[in-house]
Amino acid sequence: MLISAKLGFFYRKICTFAVGIVFFLDKLATIIHIETSTDVCSVAVSKDGFRLFDRTIPGSVKGSQASEQLGTLVEEAINEAREKPDAVAVSSGPGSYTGLRIGMSMAKGLAYGSDAKLIAVPTLELLCVPVLLGDYDMPDDALLCPMIDARRMEVFTAVYDRALRPVMPVQAMVVDENSFKELLKEHDIYFFGNGAKKCMDTINHLCAHYIDGITPQAKNMLPLADKRFHEEKFEDVAYFTPEYYKQYEAKLPKNLLKL
Repeated sequence: MLISAKLGFFYRKICTFAVGIVFFLDKLATIIHIETSTDVCSVAVSKDGFRLFDRTIPGSVKGSQASEQLGTLVEEAINEAREKPDAVAVSSGPGSYTGLRIGMSMAKGLAYGSDAKLIAVPTLELLCVPVLLGDYDMPDDALLCPMIDARRMEVFTAVYDRALRPVMPVQAMVVDENSFKELLKEHDIYFFGNGAKKCMDTINHLCAHYIDGITPQAKNMLPLADKRFHEEKFEDVAYFTPEYYKQYEAKLPKNLLKL
C-alpha cells in the first residue's frame, strides 16, 4: 500500500510539472475513460487519481462489432470501479468518424444512466500526454505536433508547447514541404501519432523529429480528465457532439460501384 501511495504521489508530481495540472484531493473522483478516436479501442477507470483498470483492443473500432466490443470493455470497467462513476471522460476528436461516434454514444449513455458528468478530452492533447510524461530528451522550447491520419497526405493536427498551450490550432491539413516551415526556423518540433510517419519525408527538416509508437490511450486521459473535473468543465450530455473537423465522406459498397 505504501508503494502504491508513493507511485501515486510521483504520478501527480509529474502531471503537475509536465502538463500544468494541480490536483486537489477534495475534487478527485471516480472517472471512466473511453477512447475510440482511431482503430485502437481502450477503456480505463481512475479513482482519486489512481488508475484501477485499463484495457486496450487494437483494431477493435471496425465493422459492426465495434459497439459490442466497446460495451464489453465498459462493463468490465464498471465492475472494476464497484460504484457509480462521478464522471465519464471521452476522447472528443478529431479522428475516425465512426470511432468517435461510437465512443461518444457510449459515453453519453453511461453518463446519463449513472447521473455522471460528461468530460470531453481533445484527442490531439491526449496524444501529447505520453510524450510529456516519457523519457524524451528535448529542448525546453520544443513544440509538440500530434497527427492523426485523415487519408492520403491529409492529417488532423495542431501544435502545442510543452505546457499544452496551443501554438497552432486544430485543423485538417494537407502536408507539403512548406508545412511548419516558419515554426521549424525557431523550434525543434516533435511529430507523433498515426499520421506523422507518412509526413516525415515531405517535411524533411533537421529540426523535425519523429517519435514512433504513440497512440491515443484511455489510460493517458487521467491527468486531462482530472483537470477538467476540478475546473468543472463539463459538457451537455444531450447536445454535445464530437469535433470531426471535416465532413464525413460516405462510401458506396464495392459491389454497387461495379454496376
